[in-house]
Amino acid sequence: MASPAWLRLPRLETLFTRTLLLGWVLAQVAGGTGTPVRAYNLTWKSTNFKTILEWEPKPVNYVYTVQISAGTGDWKGKCFYTTDTECDLTDEIVQDVQQIYSARVLSLLPRDLDTTGSARDPVLQNAPKFEPYLETKLGQPTIQSFELVGTKLNVTVQDARTLVRRNNTFLSLRDVFGRDLSYILSYWKSESTGKKAAKTDTNEFLIDVDKGTDYCFSVQAVIPYRTTNQKSPESLIECTSQEKSGFKEMFFIVGAVVFVVIIIIIILSLSLYKCRKARGGQNGKEHSPLNVA
Repeated sequence: MASPAWLRLPRLETLFTRTLLLGWVLAQVAGGTGTPVRAYNLTWKSTNFKTILEWEPKPVNYVYTVQISAGTGDWKGKCFYTTDTECDLTDEIVQDVQQIYSARVLSLLPRDLDTTGSARDPVLQNAPKFEPYLETKLGQPTIQSFELVGTKLNVTVQDARTLVRRNNTFLSLRDVFGRDLSYILSYWKSESTGKKAAKTDTNEFLIDVDKGTDYCFSVQAVIPYRTTNQKSPESLIECTSQEKSGFKEMFFIVGAVVFVVIIIIIILSLSLYKCRKARGGQNGKEHSPLNVA
C-alpha cells in the first residue's frame, strides 16, 4: 500500500537536510587536512650581511620550504617543512655578497598530512631579487677613542663586524667595502645646537676646534653611491670634558711635586744622618785617653 503524499514530504526534507549536513562535514574534514596558501609580502631583512627572508601568512595545517639561487638557475632548499614565516639565508649570502640572489617560498602539505600517497605540486611565490653589496643595511658604528688636545680633536671609529668570512676570519665593513665606505662626523659645542660635519674615507678624524671648549659628536657609516640604505644609524653620542682633562693634568702635577719633595726629604735625611755620624766619631777620638808608652 502506497504511503500518502503528506507522509513522503517530511522524509524528502529529512534526506535533503542530511545531505547538506554530510556535505558540510566533508568540507570541514577536507579543510582540516590543510590547503596550502600562497605566501605574500616576501621581504628581505639584512644588516651587515646578516640576511633573513620574511613573509606572510602564518600557516594552518600546511608548511613552507624556501629555495634560493645565486643566479645560476640551480635552486637550493633551506628551512624545510617549517611553520615559521622567516628563513635565515645568511650562510648562502655571505659566500658572494656581490652576487644577485633569487629566492622563493613553497607552500605545501607536510609529508605526514599528505594522505593520498601522491606528490602534490607546491604553491610558489617569488621574492624580489636581492643584491647584498648594494642593499644590506649598515649597522651602527662605534667610536673607539677620542682625544682633545688644544685646538685638535682626534676621533677614531671602530668598524662593525660582518658575517662575511675570509680565511676563517670575520671581516669588518671596511674589509668588505674598502674605499666605498666613508664616515661622517657630526660635532657641535656642548652648549650649542649648531652642528658641523666632517667626512673621511678612513677611520680617523682630525678636526680643528676652539681651544678650551667642550664638544659632543657622533658618527655615521655611509656608502655615497647607493640609492637606498645609504647611511647607518648614528653612533652613541660622546662628549669631551675639559674639567676631567684639567683634573688629570693637576693630579699628575701634584703627584710629581709630592714625589720630588719626598726625594728631597730622603736625601736631606741621609745627609744629616751622615753628618751626625761623622761628628760623633770625631768627638769620640778627642775624648779618648792617650796611650802611655
